Amino acid sequence: MGIPESLNERFPFLGALEEEWHPVSRGALIGWLAFYVVLIVNALLRGTLLQRFDLVFVPIHEGGHLLFGYFGKWIMVAGGTILQLFVPFALAVYFVFRRQLLGTAFCAFFFFEQFLPIGTYMADALCQCLEYVTVGDPELAEHDWFYLFSHAGVVEHDIQIGAFFRMLGWIGMVATVAWLAWRSWRKP
Repeated sequence: MGIPESLNERFPFLGALEEEWHPVSRGALIGWLAFYVVLIVNALLRGTLLQRFDLVFVPIHEGGHLLFGYFGKWIMVAGGTILQLFVPFALAVYFVFRRQLLGTAFCAFFFFEQFLPIGTYMADALCQCLEYVTVGDPELAEHDWFYLFSHAGVVEHDIQIGAFFRMLGWIGMVATVAWLAWRSWRKP
């Protein structure tokens, strides 16, 4: 099934989506699948490998607060998570248009992986037991999700909302790895 001609005429860049994906060698595929399995198993066993990757997203999250700070307090507070999710999502879209499986899978995997620490942070809204990083004076810092959930009137459901986001992250990570395996082994 291709892209409708009317859409292709209006948005010629969509034509790239009709091209074949760049092939992935069996060796590279096996190596990348092993990489993802190690990360997933490590996370299931409460290991710290994914936490090391998450350190890349801390400055992106904090930069989101600064970037969105021009649009008011609510969007500034939400901006950390918005940018934290937007960066891997935008990179995944870039690789989709380049038809590169490995780049798409890597960015999509880490897009969904970010739902895990975000869900944990959400679930901490009432307790505020976690240590977290902030830009500026830590004495003046507010917990992002306490602020956002309080304004939405759902702060008492922080644990359930956080668990839901973590579940979405797990489903997305596993689905991304399954998609990579299926797409790579599939004949064009």
